[in-house]
Amino acid sequence: MRPASTGSGSGGDARAVTPCRDPLPTQKKGMRHYLDYAATSAVRPSSVIDAMSAFLTDCGATPGRGGHARSIEAGRVAFRCRRAVAGVLGLPGDPGRIAFTMNATHALNTALWGLLRSGDAVVVSQYDHNAVLRPAHYLARERGVEVRMLSGTPEGEVDLAEAERLLEGARLLVVNAASNVLGVRLPLRELARRAHAAGALVLLDAAQSAGHMPGRPAEDGADLVAFTGHKGLLGPQGTGGLWMRVGVEPEPLLTGGTGGDSSVRDMPPDLPDRLEAGTGNAPGLAGLLAGCEFVLDKGVEELHRHEMRLKALLREGLSRVGGVRVLSPAAPDGVGVVTVACDDMDPGTLATALDRDHGVCTRPGLHCAPEAHRIMGTLETGALRFSVGWASTEKDVEQALRGVEEVLRRPTVAVG
Repeated sequence: MRPASTGSGSGGDARAVTPCRDPLPTQKKGMRHYLDYAATSAVRPSSVIDAMSAFLTDCGATPGRGGHARSIEAGRVAFRCRRAVAGVLGLPGDPGRIAFTMNATHALNTALWGLLRSGDAVVVSQYDHNAVLRPAHYLARERGVEVRMLSGTPEGEVDLAEAERLLEGARLLVVNAASNVLGVRLPLRELARRAHAAGALVLLDAAQSAGHMPGRPAEDGADLVAFTGHKGLLGPQGTGGLWMRVGVEPEPLLTGGTGGDSSVRDMPPDLPDRLEAGTGNAPGLAGLLAGCEFVLDKGVEELHRHEMRLKALLREGLSRVGGVRVLSPAAPDGVGVVTVACDDMDPGTLATALDRDHGVCTRPGLHCAPEAHRIMGTLETGALRFSVGWASTEKDVEQALRGVEEVLRRPTVAVG
């Protein structure tokens, strides 16, 4: 049985949030219980929406594309956004070392293709997203890059001795800050120490952790950090970026106009222009700035505590439902992901019933992380992921638990 849906692609004041309204005629009208934050923070603070609207109304220009007041203001928004991202992620130094991209996938591709050459070796892990695994596959095929995979366990653990062996002679280690399937935090500091001892750089995939999980990745050893704007940073889709430590200079993934010296054929040598070819998503950066400011105001630590409390309630409740196997470990750290499998129902069937009949939004399938599902034994069936976020409430958790119980109690179920 294949997954029904694999799709693509991780304590605020939830009382002030406008309920997510039903856009589809097949769904019940009224409040939706959104539990798919690991895919996208579809429920956003009103300040994010207001900031994008105000930018399009009052500015609407592109940074670096002119000396007029609107272009200068757009440049100020972009600079403030870089600084706000650095604040949320605890990234040191010049904010200009953050190059904006379309998303974390774009950022990860920029790092991987920009650093790895024929004969190089890269170490990835079974927890990695296809945003890492697929570029690594293409680099192996197109450039002869050697891809070495660090194994994982259903508990979200890695063997540091195995990591040391794989890192011998490697150019780069990719670390998933938090698994989008298991919800566990990976040991960045321990892995980075071993990578640097072997002479390898460390690229952190912070797609699931940024804004959700406290930490200072640069202090823990990351040389590059890829992030997306539309998850824990509460910005819109189409925003993300790559931070690089001083001395780490990937080759450009894209080449083109930057608004700077147009007479030369090469890309500018300085960041961020070197990696920001073409017109960027300026309205999106205005929204991302507002999202980061919201996160900074609430505090990543407080948001994390809120999400971990709801995750524990959700995981405990699901573990008591007959026929449900909770796959996410009971770790107190990590991100707000709880993934389950059911003995007698396909995850896609359960997700559809939860959405249609109970207003609960979840994510079935392989979650773009096939190796993580291979670890859990769900590669052939997929699983169902619940993920909480800044605006999640106990009512959302209660409705999800009630919905799962009612759907699985029905006399007629879809057997995989």
